[in-house]
Amino acid sequence: MSVIQQSLLRLSKTDSNSPAWLRDIQQRGRSVWGSHHWPTKKTEDWRYTNLSKLEKSDFFAGTHTVENIEVDSQAIKRVVDSAVIPELSACRLVFVDGQYDEGLSDGACPPGLNKVLFSEADSAQVERIQAMLGSVVESGKHLFTSLNELQLNEGLYLGVEKNTAISKALHIVYVSTGSTSSVNQRLLVDMAESSEFTVIEHFVSLNDAGNSFNNGASEFCLAGNAKLTHYRLNLETENSLHVGGVHAALERSAQLSSFYLALGSALKRIDVVVKFLGEGAHADVNGVYLPKNNQHVDFHTNLEHCVPNTTSNEVFRGIIGDTAKAVFNGRIHIYPQAQKTHAQLSNKNLLTSDKAEVNTKPELEIYANDVLCAHGATVAQLNDESMHYLRTRGVSTEEAQVMLSFGFINELIEKLDDQAISDYLRPVIAGLFARDSDLTRHLL
Repeated sequence: MSVIQQSLLRLSKTDSNSPAWLRDIQQRGRSVWGSHHWPTKKTEDWRYTNLSKLEKSDFFAGTHTVENIEVDSQAIKRVVDSAVIPELSACRLVFVDGQYDEGLSDGACPPGLNKVLFSEADSAQVERIQAMLGSVVESGKHLFTSLNELQLNEGLYLGVEKNTAISKALHIVYVSTGSTSSVNQRLLVDMAESSEFTVIEHFVSLNDAGNSFNNGASEFCLAGNAKLTHYRLNLETENSLHVGGVHAALERSAQLSSFYLALGSALKRIDVVVKFLGEGAHADVNGVYLPKNNQHVDFHTNLEHCVPNTTSNEVFRGIIGDTAKAVFNGRIHIYPQAQKTHAQLSNKNLLTSDKAEVNTKPELEIYANDVLCAHGATVAQLNDESMHYLRTRGVSTEEAQVMLSFGFINELIEKLDDQAISDYLRPVIAGLFARDSDLTRHLL
């Protein structure tokens, strides 16, 4: 056990104010956290992601003090307002440093959606949460999920009733202010048979928040023929440290459509695990990562095809600039009994600087003999011929670079299911490539 783990075990006491059932989960996390090995460069899944910035922070040392930090409520409101997606039909829930803020939330949740905070769950809801929480994510394989459980004092349960199509999306905004040692986020989505739902996880932080550590886990349980559309937008500021996981289980004919957007930060690691447990299940898993300056982004995806006749399509694209680093590890695992599986994986990367770096590793692990699978990865720089074409037509070098960079990922933005989200993200992304708005006039 590392010094950091020992320190956190000492600091993280079982909260006597927590409900008894929640204390049981905290104890489960404590047990796993204490038996795990701390990731190092020799740990394959963490080979290219250095945790030194987390190790050197004061979050795990017990020295992070918040007495002299005053959080400006107006600053929080401004960052929440900036996260509003115009024209999106949704109700919004806001969590500030892991705690629900009713005053900043708006929109009544539609009928058919059972929404409850862990701390406010009644006996029937507690029974359901206990049955489902941790049923998808394997904390024994994910160190920071066990930390999430160890520090768990609040979470959000969303249950969608059978044969119910929720008309409004649920927009969850997680705000980090930097005024707490760490932020713990936990989401459980429980979808009954033939239900439909859209959920948006939107992570933001105050511009002057300084270092903030967000450790989150989201679990999606899709019963037969359920359909979930999921967006995860990691738009925190550059100083943030974020380790998160999204874990989904798909029963017969369930459908998952998910999209990830991650801006770079001091440390950003997202694990995505999808388990296909019923025939006819399908998942589209797409994402974009955009680190620049000296930022770091790491996506590890794992699609587990456990049964026959399941399908998946995964596309991730990254643009890495300046001295930033990106990591992509995409694994498709076909079990021996998973005949007739169709799975596709594509990862393309664009380096806009000679000092930018990406480590990409697509993996196929196949134990069935009647499958159709393909994977591929590319790393390239801006095309000289395309640059020349634009330059000869009066486009400046700077504007041509912006246009070509944006075009590299725009295909995925255009394909999003909700036009309102596409319209919201387009100027956010375009602004990353050019500080001068004149350089983005053709993109918006």
